[in-house]
Amino acid sequence: ETPGVRELWEVLAWMEEFVEGVQSGAITGSTGQRFTDIVNIGIGGSDLGPVMASKALRPYWNIDMRFHSVSNIDGTQLADIKDELDPERTLFIVCSKTFTTLETMTNANAARAWIAARLGKAAIRDHFVAASTNHEAMNEFGVHPDYRFGFWDWVGGRYSVWSAVGLSLALVTSMTVFQRVLAGGRQMDQHFRSAPMDGNMPVVLAMLGIWYNNFFGAQSQAILPYDNRLERFPAYLQQLQMESSGKSVRMDGKPVKCATGMVIWGESGNNAQHSFYQLLHQGTRLVPVDFLLPARSSGASQFQQDLAIANCLAQSEALMDGFDEEGVESYRVHQGNNPSNTILFEELTPETLGQLIALYEHKVFVEGVVWGIDSFDQWGVELGKKVARSLADVVSGGARYKGGNASTRNLLKQVRKRRQST
Repeated sequence: ETPGVRELWEVLAWMEEFVEGVQSGAITGSTGQRFTDIVNIGIGGSDLGPVMASKALRPYWNIDMRFHSVSNIDGTQLADIKDELDPERTLFIVCSKTFTTLETMTNANAARAWIAARLGKAAIRDHFVAASTNHEAMNEFGVHPDYRFGFWDWVGGRYSVWSAVGLSLALVTSMTVFQRVLAGGRQMDQHFRSAPMDGNMPVVLAMLGIWYNNFFGAQSQAILPYDNRLERFPAYLQQLQMESSGKSVRMDGKPVKCATGMVIWGESGNNAQHSFYQLLHQGTRLVPVDFLLPARSSGASQFQQDLAIANCLAQSEALMDGFDEEGVESYRVHQGNNPSNTILFEELTPETLGQLIALYEHKVFVEGVVWGIDSFDQWGVELGKKVARSLADVVSGGARYKGGNASTRNLLKQVRKRRQST
């Protein structure tokens, strides 16, 4: 038995029981009111995954539930949603493997103080759930012993939406919908494991990525979904691909001898057409494109989705063929020969979303194997966290800066100056 499999099934079973309890009204807030607002507190994969998936699966939301997210440390997100929330009906999901992540715990403590001020300190245990395994920290915070869901160190944040980090998605939709996402991921897992190389979607995408990156010098790739409910999918893939493939040292400790990762960016299709497609068509940089295209609408109007499909197909054709007629002005010439993939699927369903997520996860893994890098570490991220912790007391005025970076020293001086002038 694979280590952790039994524990994973136990967590999924408890998630199902908890979700059904919340949605049936068996599990309520401290005043007996049913929960109507789910607030996911996390950052990185603990935010990007639930936010992306909840947006993508908006038609599947429970009619009595609303989803909110809080991630950034500056406090504005929580401040902005407080007026929308009834504390008696609000359930916070705190996602942090260690229950120590600076951004997440800063926001969690702010939410905790808000609940305590509005409902009393005793209400904290009824309004907070945690995806973590740091029981000592959860005890100190006040998380109910039965409101804890395991989330282990070997689950990287950018691969975590399948785990208890997906609890907020299950709560705002249903456990059945969440299980359908898992089923879609499993279908892609099985395809990746068994399909021949030349027909294996993750392998083909990875080889194309390597081809344009390492042989044509492409430095970025655009992800362009033609379903607005996938508008956060490019941001989700930014973390998945750039945190996994942003490496300059191989697993054997030697420097890499080629470029290892492209900058990932994008926007929902028609919005992007009126924003940055000019650069794709007539710019000086090679930007490979992945179009994500559903054949059927996930919303109200197939007529409008047909227009989106026409636009997507037109853009891929124009990128390929370009435009250059005899006698036309030079500034109207499109060079063409710009590469794109069109990932076509029937409809944006929970299963399809699971397939898309797993498709790109396996694509990233294949690229890492070819480049000889570890797609699952993130030491660059950890360095920034370490430096931020050392600067927190300095910025607040509780300590002197002891570092030797002249730029940081001067910026701290300017921050203090501007703070004093207001």
